[in-house]
Amino acid sequence: MKTKMVVTYRKLWHILIDNGMKKKDLQQAANLTHHTMLKLRKNQHITTETIGRICKTLNCHADDIMEITEG
Repeated sequence: MKTKMVVTYRKLWHILIDNGMKKKDLQQAANLTHHTMLKLRKNQHITTETIGRICKTLNCHADDIMEITEG
């Protein structure tokens, strides 16, 4: 039986709160499109390039902003 991998960006939203940032601030600082922000809000997959831009902007690592679990 094949298991599905589920991604969640809850950690990202907590980091934004901790840094006093809004989603719009992240979008502008990391040069993210509206479509990418929608994908993040819906816990959909995004490219590793995008993950890298977010991490560079927030000075963190991928596992600081996302979790991957079996669903």
